[in-house]
Amino acid sequence: MLLIRLIDLYSLIVVAAVVVSWTNVPREHPAVRFLDRATEPLLGPIRKALPPIGGIDFAPLVLLIGLSLLRSVF
Repeated sequence: MLLIRLIDLYSLIVVAAVVVSWTNVPREHPAVRFLDRATEPLLGPIRKALPPIGGIDFAPLVLLIGLSLLRSVF
């Protein structure tokens, strides 16, 4: 189903954004800008509701769990 594939693709984009955040790739790099534009609309509100705990950002984990739950519905 197309929706499941889109959820899987978006999950990979979120994981890629997390991995890139651990590197020293410049924020101006086109791939980093793409990942930010693709993930921030969903990660931003989660970050507002769940600020970093001990310096660790759990927003991507919450988003991935939500995407997994959404995928299981379909």
